[in-house]
Amino acid sequence: MTKMIAVLPGDGIGPEIMAEAIKVLDTLKISFGLAVQLEEALIGGAAIDATGVPLPADTLALAKRADAVLLAAVGGPKWEPLDISIRPEKGLLGIRAGLGLFANLRPAILYPELADASTLKPEVVENLDLLIVRELTGDIYFGHPRGIHILASGEKQGINTMVYSESEIERIAKVAFEAAELRQGRLCSIDKANVLETTELWREVVTRVGKAYPKVTLTHLYVDNAAMQLVRYPKQFDVMVTTNLFGDILSDLASMLTGSIGMLPSASLDAQNKGMYEPIHGSAPDIAGQQVANPLAMILSVAMMLRYSLQRADLADSVEFAVRQVLRDGLRTKDIQGKGPYTVVSTREMGDAVVGVLRSKL
Repeated sequence: MTKMIAVLPGDGIGPEIMAEAIKVLDTLKISFGLAVQLEEALIGGAAIDATGVPLPADTLALAKRADAVLLAAVGGPKWEPLDISIRPEKGLLGIRAGLGLFANLRPAILYPELADASTLKPEVVENLDLLIVRELTGDIYFGHPRGIHILASGEKQGINTMVYSESEIERIAKVAFEAAELRQGRLCSIDKANVLETTELWREVVTRVGKAYPKVTLTHLYVDNAAMQLVRYPKQFDVMVTTNLFGDILSDLASMLTGSIGMLPSASLDAQNKGMYEPIHGSAPDIAGQQVANPLAMILSVAMMLRYSLQRADLADSVEFAVRQVLRDGLRTKDIQGKGPYTVVSTREMGDAVVGVLRSKL
């Protein structure tokens, strides 16, 4: 049966890196028999320019019909003067909420070929393979009350509310424990329970859920310590589970352990494993249109889509192998060029190289 994929290029470098992801999908269709149909739609700043809103109703409807969603990036300084309620990022938050994508999986894997691209010592990051499970539809991004208000004194006051219910914490904890069972059996829950009641509840619920997973060793860290430990000794972690806000920050930090934020894909899943797949980086408007962006996180997001939503682990393995092979071959985009005698290539050339390796596997 043909699967339908909603393709959302978005803003900045989004269209450039999405073009390389589509190139990979087209190769899988033609050469490997992948039965997919692609349909493109607007989101973010591009949608604002065309329709006046960051998430048009047609885009959300398409995403709901689709078997999976592939998204590149949204945002940029062009739209920052707009009211926060209609900025591009609201399109991203809106589609996550609209699809019920509560579980965000962010692997941080250091390919051996990129050890010299990390700013940390090789012995600290070599063989790094950790997974951050981030709750995605709660917390301060969605909590109420929120906004900027004028006090009686005339002074402005900004309000955002961190809020979690037991059921929200339970479902993300189960995802994390199940992921840990399939890996090394270690889960670290990240909170700030010493000062935030919301995360005091988080720790209580995660601990309770953990009793159903006796094969998984559960530990807890405060988020500030977790950030320090990620830099000091990242290989102590297997799976980390945390809130929306903390997960946003810690996964970006973890990306730099791997050499570049341009290397990290992500999967955002609902309760039935329908997902939206996107690189964790932003739209990088400062390099948009220059063909210097790294498309590998976008291509690896395709691999995650194949694995989680399309049930084609064989093709996911092939895409991941192709990415590793182009790195072994010494190809680098500017962000991962490191110290070696590598060949620096464009966005398009990197995509072509990945496709070339895929075709060679026939």
